Amino acid sequence: MAIQSRNKINVSFSMAGMSDIVFLLLIFFMITSTLIHPTALKLLLPQGSSQTAAKPLTTVSITRDLNYFIEDQQIDFNNLEAALREKIGNSEETYISLHADRTVPIEHVVKVMNIAKDNQYKLILATNPK
Repeated sequence: MAIQSRNKINVSFSMAGMSDIVFLLLIFFMITSTLIHPTALKLLLPQGSSQTAAKPLTTVSITRDLNYFIEDQQIDFNNLEAALREKIGNSEETYISLHADRTVPIEHVVKVMNIAKDNQYKLILATNPK
């Protein structure tokens, strides 16, 4: 009478569960990475202590080389006002975020502020926290 054990150890391993988890993690990270909107321009913003809760409709950036951008698209200053009108349309309570490098002369910032004032846009000057 041979005694046999009832619990036989199975040496095979199923990777199906592991591949499902990896696939779900991949989908999760792909979806969350598209929700993050990184700024493509590297600007050294001035420091400030106050913050606003308003959500800007678009951003205008001025680089240290005095290049103007609406979001990530470079634009000539002479076409900036028309491009902003086209981008914004007839929206009420329009907020624009202005990102200007700290080395940009103030006159270029004031030019963008004047465009916003003439079109009755509300302008938010972006800063780094202190």
